[in-house]
Amino acid sequence: MKKIFIIAIMATMAIAANAQKYALIDMEYILKNVPAYERAQEQLSQVSKRWQAEVEALNTEASTMYKNYQNEVVFLSQEQKQAKQESIMQKEKEAADLKKKYFGPEGELFKKRESLMSPIQDEIYNAVKEISELRGYQLVLDRASDSGIIFASPKIDISNEVLQKLGY
Repeated sequence: MKKIFIIAIMATMAIAANAQKYALIDMEYILKNVPAYERAQEQLSQVSKRWQAEVEALNTEASTMYKNYQNEVVFLSQEQKQAKQESIMQKEKEAADLKKKYFGPEGELFKKRESLMSPIQDEIYNAVKEISELRGYQLVLDRASDSGIIFASPKIDISNEVLQKLGY
């Protein structure tokens, strides 16, 4: 955290020394005011809940199978015990695999988020780029990212201008 803060201060001093123009945006504020972002978030939430319910159903099924196994274990032969244990482990593996498929690092939720959010982020990036080129900004920082900005004058915040450029 200290390194990031020091780098931010050094970058700010270097920018000031070269008299370059810079601006700030508040990405959280911008995204809150973009209806497509809210719709995408709602879609992701619904899909996530549905997929989580599928995973939980498999886990519940495995848990029920295990409880039934514990109740019947004294009456089962060694082969039956082995078969039940394997089926329980298979069900648990199914649940884990499904969870990884949906929620893993390269899972379906990641892909869905990417497909829904990329167009919105690209649109915002292009608006910021156009404004920067028009006004001659060499650097635009996101104040919402907690990158060590302690104070910033509202005069250099172009968030509302970005929203206007986007048509909101």
